[in-house]
Amino acid sequence: MSAPTPVQRVFRPLFQSISGSPWFAKVGPKLVPALDRGLHRMTGGRVMLAQALIPQLYLTTTGAKSGQPRVTPLLCMPEDGGWIVVGSNFGQEKHPAWTGNLLKEPRATVEFRKRAYEVTGTLLEGADREATWTRLNAMWPVFDRYQSRVDRDLRLFRLTPV
Repeated sequence: MSAPTPVQRVFRPLFQSISGSPWFAKVGPKLVPALDRGLHRMTGGRVMLAQALIPQLYLTTTGAKSGQPRVTPLLCMPEDGGWIVVGSNFGQEKHPAWTGNLLKEPRATVEFRKRAYEVTGTLLEGADREATWTRLNAMWPVFDRYQSRVDRDLRLFRLTPV
């Protein structure tokens, strides 16, 4: 992982504090994706809310019930030409819908840094999940706070380009 930029050193602690708070779990799921989608449209894919602090991507899954494309902005951890994403749902009790979509149909599309990739999503389990969880939380410790607030295991997926 590269050294943090000056912007990251200044703003990461503030945004980690805000995004890890219980009140944000109520507001974040409604506010953040809508703002990200709006910024994405207005800037032609150049801007997402927290991209200066942590990498982000757009994941397009196939709706498990509708069969329709579902686009979700997500924080991610790039690795080995692919990405790790976590179904945190801002620390809410239910799994986010995109995780169920990916379990039912693992083929998806990722938009990362204005490029599109066809991917396969794999749910991480066991030792692989634990090792990845440690690396993920070194990058964005808020995920540990989300996990501590819920009774479910947050789902981790590896998105591998096909």
